[in-house]
Amino acid sequence: MEVVIVPDADAGGEIIAEAMAGLLRRKPDALLGVATGSTPLPVYRALAAKAAAGDVDVSRARICQLDEYVGLPSGHPESYRSVVLREVVEPLGLDEASFMGPDGSAEDVPAACARYERELAGAGGVDLQLLGIGTDGHIGFNEPCSSLASRTRIKTLTRQTRADNARFFGGDIDQVPHHVITQGIGTILEARHLVLLATGEAKAEAVAQTVEGPLSAMVPASALQTHPHATVVVDEAAASGLKLADYFRATYEAKPHWQGL
Repeated sequence: MEVVIVPDADAGGEIIAEAMAGLLRRKPDALLGVATGSTPLPVYRALAAKAAAGDVDVSRARICQLDEYVGLPSGHPESYRSVVLREVVEPLGLDEASFMGPDGSAEDVPAACARYERELAGAGGVDLQLLGIGTDGHIGFNEPCSSLASRTRIKTLTRQTRADNARFFGGDIDQVPHHVITQGIGTILEARHLVLLATGEAKAEAVAQTVEGPLSAMVPASALQTHPHATVVVDEAAASGLKLADYFRATYEAKPHWQGL
C-alpha cells in the first residue's frame, strides 16, 4: 500500500485528479468509481477544471456509484444518484448514459444488488475506485465486521454512520435512511486501482488502523492491504496517527516521476 501525505485537501484532490486524468489519457473510456460525501469534492473540482482547460478529454469516461441509500427516490437531492450527477457527471459535461449505479428504490433490493454486480462485470470492471473512510474504518457502507469477501448487498447503517451523515439531512438523524446498497469489500477489491482519500484529524485513527494495523473485519478499510495497487492519500491531520509517517514521506519523495500513483 502506498501512502501519500499532502499538505491539505486541495493538494490531495489535485494528485488524485491527475491520476484519473492520466488514466483517461491512456484509456479514454475508463470506468471511474466515485464516492460521495464532502471529502472527495476537491478531486471532482480538480478533474472538472482539467477537462475545462483541455488537459484531458473526458467525453468517453464512464462513472459508477459505490453505494446508494435504500428507500430514497432517485430524484431525492440526497440520493447518491442525485449527488453523483450533480457533483461529478454534470461538471464533467457527461450525460446519464455514462453513469451506472444500484437502484435503491427497487422493490426487490437483493435483485437490484445482483443486477449491479452484473452491470459492473459487463462494463469490464472498475479501472479506478475512489474511496473515503468512515471514522470507524468503513469503506463504502461496509461497516465493521463486514465480510472481507462480501459482494454488493443491503446493509444496515450504524447509528454513528447515520449521525455522521445527518449533516446532509439538515442535521436530523431521523431523516437519514437506515439501509443502503453498497458494493461489498470483495467487489471493491476487484477494481484495478483503489485510491482512498482521508482528511482531517477525525480520520487519523481509522487511517492508522487501515495502514499500520492488522487485517481485520473490524476495520473494513484494512482490506486494502491485500490489494496489488492501493493508494492512500491523506492530509497532515489525517496522517497524524501514523507511526511510519516519515518513511512514507521519504518514499514518495524518492518515487520516480514516471510512476505516477
